[in-house]
Amino acid sequence: MKERQAKYQTEVNQLKDRYQFDLVSLALTQSVEDQFVLKWKYAAGNLNDRYKRITLYSGKGIAGIVFKTGKSLVIENIHKEIHGKDLFNYPIVMSESLQSIGAIPLWANHRVEGVLLVGYRNDQVITAPLIEQLQNEIAAVFQPFTGREMLPCE
Repeated sequence: MKERQAKYQTEVNQLKDRYQFDLVSLALTQSVEDQFVLKWKYAAGNLNDRYKRITLYSGKGIAGIVFKTGKSLVIENIHKEIHGKDLFNYPIVMSESLQSIGAIPLWANHRVEGVLLVGYRNDQVITAPLIEQLQNEIAAVFQPFTGREMLPCE
């Protein structure tokens, strides 16, 4: 278990450096007893440790939305696309002062088991093609996860 944790942290660090993201974070589902809540477990480039205290339920926050839909999420400009009080529904965006984000579902055993978040705090923009590129890399980086749902015939 500790080996896998160290691997995930190393991969998060490497993604941040390779793509020059300001933040890379990995949220994983918790046990069935915890009703499949998501918690941000690993981060690189974080401003503080608040991400560790964020608990999200299916459909809530960035990780919860991606978990529920099983689809990537791109918000190129946070302040144009999310208004005022709605920002408080995205605690990691607030606590990390993110301006542009992308989130990818991490699939294992035909279900979403985690969410990878990447973001910028400045004028750089996360784009759909960039997230597509990351999705294609996920299987090699975050095993046993894939960036896409694997259908039975695949």
